[in-house]
Amino acid sequence: MLAVPRRPRAARPVCTLSGLLTVDQARRLFSPESTYLNTASYGLPPRPGFEALQAAADEWRHGRTGWDGWDRSVGESRERWARLHGVPATWVAVGNQVSSFAGLVAMSLPRGARVVCAHGDFTSVLWPFLAAPGLEVSMVELEDVPSAIDARTALVAVSAVQSFDGRVADLEAIEAACTSSGARSFVDATQASGWLPLDGTRFDYLAASGYKWLLSPRGVCFMSIRPEAAEPLQPFLAGWYAGDDPFETNYGAPMRLAADASRFDLSPAWLSWVGTAPALGVLEAVGIEAIHAHDVGLADRFRAGLGRPPGDSAIVSIAPAGSLGKSLRAAGVMATERDGAMRFSFHVFNTEADVDRALEVVVGAGAAARSA
Repeated sequence: MLAVPRRPRAARPVCTLSGLLTVDQARRLFSPESTYLNTASYGLPPRPGFEALQAAADEWRHGRTGWDGWDRSVGESRERWARLHGVPATWVAVGNQVSSFAGLVAMSLPRGARVVCAHGDFTSVLWPFLAAPGLEVSMVELEDVPSAIDARTALVAVSAVQSFDGRVADLEAIEAACTSSGARSFVDATQASGWLPLDGTRFDYLAASGYKWLLSPRGVCFMSIRPEAAEPLQPFLAGWYAGDDPFETNYGAPMRLAADASRFDLSPAWLSWVGTAPALGVLEAVGIEAIHAHDVGLADRFRAGLGRPPGDSAIVSIAPAGSLGKSLRAAGVMATERDGAMRFSFHVFNTEADVDRALEVVVGAGAAARSA
């Protein structure tokens, strides 16, 4: 038996710390050496998160501590992410990637169940449902998802924000269609959690990986589960960390699973969580509403420079002209080029100067391509 303190399970009241930091104050906690417009690929850590991770790595290297101290970061992260989405911590399971949670939901559906998904969505949302035996997966265009939900639909699985081009799903219409038809909703918020205000009580399952807009190390994932939506889920991935007291359930049968959503927990990669708790603390102190206004404001400045109307996303995707990718890299502008598109993403550490630097390169590359 492990001689370490028990992990507390009690939920703290849902509250907010918004406004303790301004966006400008938060920006000083980051250290980009380039014009980094690539959060949709991976986010940058704030100084408190990076320093906590370094300190834990040094403890690990020299064997100065047990892992119980690192484990407290898991509970802190759970509570902070829960507050960001307006749900009790008892609703939140922790894991390592979205596909694990999507797979859990997919495996818990009965054979023949109809699942509605969006064409071109990220594979971690799609593949678990395509791989599960006996499911009928209907693929429709993103804008057609609400109208595709009918009385035969057991579940809709969709990203809140599309990874490829930043389109924001009509979550209100999806929620209304699910309510009307009795379907459940699985929403992947990996490209949304951290900048887009999302009320987790609106969805049956709301999952998000932490290494993008949540500014955390890779290997961290959350899923909020409505209590009534937990009933059909089977703990197919249950391990010691899903126990009612993980430090007392290391050996033997029978299963002693937690009574709340933590019965779906996966064993954590502790050092990743050590870096996550302070990062979420920064986001919480600024407030998602303020971050949303800042991020979309920068994206709209970029759109305006391209002659586009304002949008609703912190991600902007364009068709690259000529050797735009090479020109951006030479200018120290970090973005993602994939499948014929160049994707720019704007977050709390970015400034108007970052936008203008990127526009200078994009517009210049476009002029060069037209004159070639």
